[in-house]
Amino acid sequence: MISRYTLPEMGNLFTDEARFAAWLEVEVLAVEAWASIGVIPAEHATAVRQGVPAVDADLVARINERERVTDHDVAAFVDVVQEAIGPPAGHWVHYGLTSSDVVDTALCLTLTRAVDLLIETSGALVGVLKRRALEFRDTPMVGRTHGIHAEPTSFGAKLALWCLQADRDRQRLLTARQGIAVGKLSGAVGTYSNVDPAVEAFVCKALGLTPVPSTQVVARDRHAEYLYACASVGATIEMLATEIRHLQRTEVGEANERFAAGQKGSSAMPHKRNPIKSEQLSGLARVLRGHLGAGLENVALWHERDISHSSVERIILPDASILAHYVLVRATSLIDGLDVHADRMLENLDASYGLVFSQPVLLTLVAAGMTRDDAYRIVQRNAMAAWDQRKPFRLLLEADPEVTLTPAELDDAFSLERSLRNTDRIFAALDAVGA
Repeated sequence: MISRYTLPEMGNLFTDEARFAAWLEVEVLAVEAWASIGVIPAEHATAVRQGVPAVDADLVARINERERVTDHDVAAFVDVVQEAIGPPAGHWVHYGLTSSDVVDTALCLTLTRAVDLLIETSGALVGVLKRRALEFRDTPMVGRTHGIHAEPTSFGAKLALWCLQADRDRQRLLTARQGIAVGKLSGAVGTYSNVDPAVEAFVCKALGLTPVPSTQVVARDRHAEYLYACASVGATIEMLATEIRHLQRTEVGEANERFAAGQKGSSAMPHKRNPIKSEQLSGLARVLRGHLGAGLENVALWHERDISHSSVERIILPDASILAHYVLVRATSLIDGLDVHADRMLENLDASYGLVFSQPVLLTLVAAGMTRDDAYRIVQRNAMAAWDQRKPFRLLLEADPEVTLTPAELDDAFSLERSLRNTDRIFAALDAVGA
């Protein structure tokens, strides 16, 4: 992932140094595991732990140089580490293991750390959505379907529904963590033919992972599930970003991204204040979805293992993790700083001449004894006239001899409070969300 979208907390998990440090920890723990069951002399395990090289740019360079000879990254890594530790203790490094024992276990460790950060960051987004939903609980606005005025809602209800969806994303991340926080040290085809199961148990316990049966590799449906959780985060953020983009349109003007002092919206037009953060989030969500497709294709490998997934994962797993983290942080900031214009929301609600109350009028006519089809025809006729003549819907109804409703019944049908009287149901669900 390019540095523009990489925040250090997540990006640092996927550096070469971090990758080799994870490999090294798996290798050293495996030596200590062999020593714990009496296969390796205890003093050799101690010497390995004490003699491991520092994982820095110099070590990375040495491994890369060695790989140009071996054409195998793990073999190069083992050669360099064994050389750094020296004989005889160094000879025990990688004893009984296959490359995937190290690489897959270390990758799952890294992804577990990544998903922990995503869960934490997702919680921050849930928290700010919940706070702002309660802030605008009683701020009425028009609800739109197909982009057209429908019925009244509140901006708080809109934010509350976003919060509930973001919390479902957080639950999906927690589920994905269960699937990815695993390890395997079971040898070339997963049969433990050259490695004692106790070694796997020892290493996984030390790393906080669950040992699982596998072939030579950890099953890739686990990684696909993780990528789905990341893609789902992106989809939710794209949803709210798209809505904010619409609300910021000049003709709507109900909410806008915070515009900082010194910020420029256009290099040519000084008046512009564009929804650039929301547009950026919408675009990055497309990339996250693309990574999921590749992850699903990685599930099908030949027999007990091939490496068709390996090159793909070197790109998509770091990138998906980094992007999911980035969009969560940016979306949290966006919602936290969102400028909301309640007066404009009310103005737009009134801009359709009261047509947002057409359904209560319809239902009141039906309740008064009219057939639904007749009531629909009468209400629709007056609604179309309100649009065409730009006249208040209620005045047209009052002048229609077929509308026999009393002023009190019309008052109730045109009541904003009536329209929003049951939104407490939405906020009751929000109360159950821990932020």
